[in-house]
Order: sequence, then structure tokens, then C-alpha cells
Amino acid sequence: MRTPDDRLELAADPTRPTGRTLLAGGVDQSYVDVADPTYLHFEYVRRMAAVADLAAPAGTRLDVLHLGGGALTLPRYLAATRPESTQVVVERDPAVVALVDRDLPPRPAGVEVHVADARAAVTAAPADAYDLVLADIYQAARMPPHVATVGFAAEVARVLRQDGIYLVNVTDLPPLVGTRVQVATLRTVFADVCVVADRRMLRGRRYGNVVLAATRRPDRLPVALLATRTSRDPVPGRVLHGPALDRFVAGARPRADDPQR
Repeated sequence: MRTPDDRLELAADPTRPTGRTLLAGGVDQSYVDVADPTYLHFEYVRRMAAVADLAAPAGTRLDVLHLGGGALTLPRYLAATRPESTQVVVERDPAVVALVDRDLPPRPAGVEVHVADARAAVTAAPADAYDLVLADIYQAARMPPHVATVGFAAEVARVLRQDGIYLVNVTDLPPLVGTRVQVATLRTVFADVCVVADRRMLRGRRYGNVVLAATRRPDRLPVALLATRTSRDPVPGRVLHGPALDRFVAGARPRADDPQR
């Protein structure tokens, strides 16, 4: 039985009649416009979508793995912008899946939803299967430790194709220690990594979301185009890459797997 602290609900947006917010314990989790799947309300979701848009020419189909489903905001977006894509969504909470299936528009064609643990799902997936892996996985506002380690990053790298991109949403607060550790963790496994976030966050002035992008192949990340698009967002952002990212992550150590796990 769910408690008031984790009760699920879908709330109408009083400022946008077709907007719906998925809340858990009163905290925003996902936002969907039931009439327009390309409308992305949260800034970090727009940043993840920007990377996905730049991952391949417009309209090109992609094979995508979503770790964390919520209201299926990004699966709906990709189904609208890349309609031939195949998408697998892994959501650990069956109550979320049931609520979304009952009260929101049907899943788009090509989208499968599985109730499972993210790490178990990645470990079971075949190698070289996906063009994009998107992780938005939280318990009590933090990434569960078992999906934030070098070992997990290595499993994600295994299921990505050579040109594939791994996207991670990190919720953090100044001085962004968790983000720095996660960058160091990804850099242990991936050839190229960048950070995308609100400029105020990177200056240590607010709590919020940071998006990390990682690839197996050097120079695969569309850094210049992403920086341009991010700067034009309603909440302008900045991309850290190369020497700027070196300075940001200096001193942070990768997170190893717990040997007792």
C-alpha cells in the first residue's frame, strides 16, 4: 500500500488545458501534453531531446532504451519525431505503469514497456542493440547506487552501438558533487562525455537537473550544435566539454561497484 509520501496522481496544468503532471508524493515526476507530444515542459527533458534530435538526421529511425518511464514523455516525443523507431521502456514501479496506461493517451506504436529493475534489464540486453540509452532513474530524489557505478556504465556501453549515445539525468545541488562523480564515472568507460545544464547551476547558484551525454566513439557528440541549441532554450544552458569539463570534474573519483552487492 502506498503512503501519502509516495502517492501517485496525475494533475491537470491550470495554465495549459492539455497538460498533465505526474506527481509522486506531491513532487513533479513527468509532464505530458496529451494533445502535443512534442511539447516538453521541463528544461532537462528539452536538453535530453536536443541530444536525441542531433543524434541522427531528422526523422531517421532509432532503437532506444529508456531506463525510467514515468509518463512516457520522451518515448512519446521520439515516436512523434522519429515515427519508425523502436523503443523499450523499463519502469520499476508497476503502479506508475498502470496509472499512465489508464489515464493518459495510449502508448505510441513501437513503444514497449517492461516492469523491471534498470540494471537487470541492461545486463540482460544484447550487445550493440541501441542507438540511444536514456536514464532518468530515481528513488527519493537520488540515483540508486547500483545504476551510478563504473560497472553499470560498462553494461550500458556494451548495449550501445558504436555511434550510440548514453544520456543521464542527474538531480543535484551545489557544489554538484554527485554530478562530478558521475562524470568521472562515465569518463572511465566512455571515450567522450559532456555536461548540459542551466548556467546558474554550473555556477553553483541553484538546485536542479544536469544532463550528461556519453559516447563510445571520440568526437561523436554534437557539441557545437548542442551548445547553440541549449543557449537558445527558454532557460538558457551551457555545455561543458573538453578542457572546461576537465576543470569541472578535477579531483572527483569514479564510483565503483559495491563488492558486497
